[in-house]
Amino acid sequence: MTTSIGKLSKSFLVKLLVGIIILPFVFWGMGDVFRGGNQNVIATVESNKISTQEFVNYINRLNLNEEQIKNLSKTDLIEQILSEYIGKKVMSFEIEKLGIVVSDNALREIIKNDKLFFKDNKFSRTEYEKFLIKSGITAPQFEANIVEQEKRRQFLSSLAGGIVIPDSLVRKEFRKENQTKIIQYINLDKYHSKNKPSQQSLNDLYERNKNIFFTEVKSIRYSEIIPEQISGNNEYDENFFKQLDIIENNILDGQSFEETVKANNLKIIEFKNINAKKQNEEKKKIENISDDLFKKIYNLRMPQSPEVISMDGKYYLAEIKKEEKKNKPINDPEVLEALESQLSFKQKIENNTSLAKDISLGSFDGENYQKFADDNGLTVRDYKISSLKQNDIFDENIIKRIFLTNDGEINLITNSMLTKSFLISTKKTEYKKLDKNSNEFEKYEAKARLNLINKIYQSYDENANQKYKVDINKRTIDRVKNSFQ
Repeated sequence: MTTSIGKLSKSFLVKLLVGIIILPFVFWGMGDVFRGGNQNVIATVESNKISTQEFVNYINRLNLNEEQIKNLSKTDLIEQILSEYIGKKVMSFEIEKLGIVVSDNALREIIKNDKLFFKDNKFSRTEYEKFLIKSGITAPQFEANIVEQEKRRQFLSSLAGGIVIPDSLVRKEFRKENQTKIIQYINLDKYHSKNKPSQQSLNDLYERNKNIFFTEVKSIRYSEIIPEQISGNNEYDENFFKQLDIIENNILDGQSFEETVKANNLKIIEFKNINAKKQNEEKKKIENISDDLFKKIYNLRMPQSPEVISMDGKYYLAEIKKEEKKNKPINDPEVLEALESQLSFKQKIENNTSLAKDISLGSFDGENYQKFADDNGLTVRDYKISSLKQNDIFDENIIKRIFLTNDGEINLITNSMLTKSFLISTKKTEYKKLDKNSNEFEKYEAKARLNLINKIYQSYDENANQKYKVDINKRTIDRVKNSFQ
């Protein structure tokens, strides 16, 4: 499958300014998954092949958290990581073409000037060595990372070097945040909620999506491994841990939960059909097990059961005896809330689309603005905004959008989640003055520069997308993802 870099990621250039130090996380056994055949290539950039092992090694160096690792097979995180890696490859090609190098002297100066390695206000070789040991990285690896980082910095600087920001752009940036708007507004909350979803529409939506409304229940059982039962005394001593090792080895050899319990005279505690909230079928919460212990047992995976687990200095034999998914009925409060929320959201989109269309066609002026309010039982209110932080009615992002409107305009303005929607009629704008010799000027000059640089990066990124052909081996990506199931 052939694709452009742009389809993998909106912009790889901006993402590449990553930290120098990347801590290792080993995905055990990944190397065995991808050996031999065409499956050994996950992507090709021009004629440069990226092997699956190379990509897996890259993943191993990322500091992914437990939740990310758990969801690798269920999300598009693998695709995102591959996109980032391809972006780095492309940038390295461009860096090589430009002949950007980092000399040994330059590398030495970068390290010596890093305050992370300072002691008594000067570079300390000892601090540097301690850092390497603590981070689990060798000096050559660390220095190679710095070289690559510096090359990228120089490359990005070369794209935007020598930019002179016109005063007009600075003042434009200043005006985005520093003005007074006199407006009228209509809060559309009542308008969007006037029509409640019908029972039929709720039923239809439920039938189309009922497979996603379920409760996972499990039957769990466990036994506390008490020292007296397996080693003959009450101490967690060397003898206890020897016997504990024997238990774990027997389990690895295929001994069942029942066999292990019987062999060690353990007492079984069992809970049937419990959900993740510690609730039984009657929605009653079980209390005779701690939340932490329950969570640890509940999160065991059936094929791996039974397992010996530790909690608060104690040891337990635990397993998931049964697990199943039960569909929730439509009258379940959580289901009903989700259905109503979805239909309400759909209604908001339809309402806002219709309003936006009327506005674009010029159907709204001062007179029918008021008529719309009257016809729908809404109120037109006067308001004056003089600060982004004036958030008693509008949040900062909405105010920023109001500040972009022109006098005499009527605009539909919503927040990103459509939880708030307003019809805004802009009456008058008063702009504040910006002194060129003030600190404020420098502040907004920096903002204007950053915006311009981002536009330059975006333009270059678009050109790179057209320049480099990327072939993605979708089957291999799927194999990578499936290995985490």
